[in-house]
Amino acid sequence: MEKETVLVGLSGGVDSAATAVILKEQGYRVIGATMLIWDPSLPVPKGGHQKNACLAPEKEDLSEIESIVQKLGIDFLTVDCREEYKHTVLDNFRLEYACGRTPNPCVLCNSLIKFGVLPSAAAKQGIQFDKFATGHYARVEKDEATGQYLLKKAVDLSRDQSYFLHRLKQEQLAHVLFPLGAKTKPEIREKARQAGLKVADKEDSMDFYCGDYNDLLNFPNKPGDMVTLDGKIIGRHNGIWNYTIGKRKGLGLSGFARPMYVVKIDAQKNQVIIGPKEALYSNTLRAENVSWVAGVPPAQAFDCEVKIRNLHQPAPAHITVEKDGFTAQFSEPQMSITAGQSAVLYQGDIVLGGGVIV
Repeated sequence: MEKETVLVGLSGGVDSAATAVILKEQGYRVIGATMLIWDPSLPVPKGGHQKNACLAPEKEDLSEIESIVQKLGIDFLTVDCREEYKHTVLDNFRLEYACGRTPNPCVLCNSLIKFGVLPSAAAKQGIQFDKFATGHYARVEKDEATGQYLLKKAVDLSRDQSYFLHRLKQEQLAHVLFPLGAKTKPEIREKARQAGLKVADKEDSMDFYCGDYNDLLNFPNKPGDMVTLDGKIIGRHNGIWNYTIGKRKGLGLSGFARPMYVVKIDAQKNQVIIGPKEALYSNTLRAENVSWVAGVPPAQAFDCEVKIRNLHQPAPAHITVEKDGFTAQFSEPQMSITAGQSAVLYQGDIVLGGGVIV
């Protein structure tokens, strides 16, 4: 029986390298692929912040990847995704901040670039493969009763990345492998170490960009008012994109008896609204641009747990599905529900889908 071929997305880090090792040990024919997304024309300063980030010059990573593929004896290709990344991820990133929202670029990148453009472009280059694999900590299982593919949390919840993958479609999940989903980070580092890979002790990537986000936004100053919840002007700002919901430090405010936070951003009025901590809590959120893992919602109304940001502890909520989104009514008020972030729905360890908070 001929071996199945797996295209593995390699980033130069230990997780993707260990993914290639594991799949090769399992008998697959492995081909490595790296997406090029760095645009040297971006008006960003050079420095240490450009290391250990997804959006950074790839020169060092490519050198490490070449070392990995040589050590493992596998074929390798690069795929130029710069134009698609710029239009799909970076333009959206700028638009969301300009509208007073706080986006999560990794969610778009995963569903549209990493699991979309990358394997599609590799196939157009004539690379034949049966499956696509990455070093994400998540799991995919087929429900034999329904024929549907389930996206599930990683076994090691401290490493779980299912939040970032909730927009993957059935056709993507049908051809995806996540070999790290049932493993821990120490196990992965040991696997890479046993394979003789230098990246075994490489530090993790921390963000999609490790510098100041204003480097990427590159917006001119647009001064406006900072106001209290009752509309009293208490200061000025140079641009709403410098603020996120829940921000407390660096507001330049004084004379308040208790700490004050950014509780709302009004793009139309160009205002940053300030209030006490209790004003950050809400029982309800509404989401649009919804993606369901199964292709359809489980019901028009149902109970589940909702994550409002990656590091948020999933909170019980009642979901009401609407024509253009859903509303989540939480059992307990949640802090800093932020427009632009993704609200991801779970039942146990199964990802149901999610949408963008409005």
